[in-house]
Amino acid sequence: MTNLAQNLTTAARDHGDRPAVRLDELVLSYDQLLDGARRVTALLKSKGVGPGDRVGLVLPNVPPFPVLFYGALAAGAVVVPMNPLLKAREVQYYLEDSGASVVFAWEAMADEAGKAASTVGIDCIPVEADGFLELLARHEPDDEVVDRDDDDTVVLLYTSGTTGQPKGAELTHHNLATNASTSAETLVELSDEDVVMGCLPLFHCFGLTCGLNAAVTAGACLTLIPRFDAKKALEVIGRDKVTVFEGVPTMYAGMLHVEDAASFDVSSLRTCISGGSAMPVEVMKKFEEQFGCIVLEGYGLSETSPVASFNRPDLERKPGSIGVPVRGVEMKLVDDEGKDTPDGEVGEIAIRGENVMKGYWGREEATQEAIPDGWFRSGDMAKQDEDGYFFIVDRKKDLIIRGGYNVYPREVEEALYEHEAVAEVAVVGVPHDDLGEEVGAAVALKAGQKVSEDELREFAKERLAAYKYPRHLWIVEELPKGPTGKILRREVSAPEGDDA
Repeated sequence: MTNLAQNLTTAARDHGDRPAVRLDELVLSYDQLLDGARRVTALLKSKGVGPGDRVGLVLPNVPPFPVLFYGALAAGAVVVPMNPLLKAREVQYYLEDSGASVVFAWEAMADEAGKAASTVGIDCIPVEADGFLELLARHEPDDEVVDRDDDDTVVLLYTSGTTGQPKGAELTHHNLATNASTSAETLVELSDEDVVMGCLPLFHCFGLTCGLNAAVTAGACLTLIPRFDAKKALEVIGRDKVTVFEGVPTMYAGMLHVEDAASFDVSSLRTCISGGSAMPVEVMKKFEEQFGCIVLEGYGLSETSPVASFNRPDLERKPGSIGVPVRGVEMKLVDDEGKDTPDGEVGEIAIRGENVMKGYWGREEATQEAIPDGWFRSGDMAKQDEDGYFFIVDRKKDLIIRGGYNVYPREVEEALYEHEAVAEVAVVGVPHDDLGEEVGAAVALKAGQKVSEDELREFAKERLAAYKYPRHLWIVEELPKGPTGKILRREVSAPEGDDA
């Protein structure tokens, strides 16, 4: 049996009374986490949810997330995690595309998710801090863990290219189980004595695999922060004796900028892991000096579960590098034809191994394009040195990474195109000191139409999650185009004085 939920059963058997998940004063032991998950399994079965059915989760980093996640997995269901900042229009798309049977939504998100669910015609179950235990108490624990095959889908993680709507990357039980054990055993060397900082969103692959699933694999404790706050993170490290910190570069920069950062006790930290976007070498150096611990940088994508390469603790570390492929994974650089690039030259990272997704949900053409020959094309351009270490040079795709969140230009453009006055839009990243990039939009209006930049910004804000809408928006006469009339995003830049 391959069901990823079995990891929780094993952890509860071996470490039942040890803390599994913590949020400030609330602590769930492994026994309690398993009991809650088993009640969720019973709840889902009572609603007719079974193997292969999709279950939406719209929750921040709160203890009900892992309870619902493992409960759904044990029932054989496929989890569709969603960013709790999404608006009803965005949630509706995920529910419709995945064919979800039911969605669970956290208190503040239940309104938007509820609107989406009623439009689609499915149940939205609100998850409230006080009412969640009451909800679970209505169901007797169901200890069955449904048999699944290695290649059965366990989560649909929505990701998007620069064109079209987001696509659901189908990650299998084998994908997530092997990537979690690789993270726990060889990258972080986790044990049941460790406390892992859970400030990376659990709805995102980095937080789900390297945080939750790796911690459960090792019987470690995951201490949660629902929304990242640098000062709070430093307080929690001291309070809970955090040994492993996992974050994106903006989190590291944020902690460095905390007033009186040196006064916080971070002596328990032994390893810090960075991913999500390239860590500026200066930030890494300053963080290590300030907090006296080592930062190891890795690389991966939702489609690769996510870890593909890493600066391993037992090998030489090269700042600025994304390291070498992890256990069970191969990486190489290819040109546009898929041929290996000559030594020392820039090529697109191609990945093959136990971490690569099964494909995009319901999109055979897109899957074939992404994995034409068994090697997943990442869209990231890199160089490789003589020791086999990879160094990212640039992104082939136009993805914007804002504070560790992926923003796909096409999604933002689609929202702005819904405005009757808009003729053309190009969304680009605008450099930002703290966030890495901010979202910028150049808009050309239809002839004779008038609308202010502020109005357009508000229009987008109503339709997009808070991290996606363009803080920078400027109106132009026309957008730069290539010979075929295609808008050239790479030639669009923010007006002078409009950079962040």
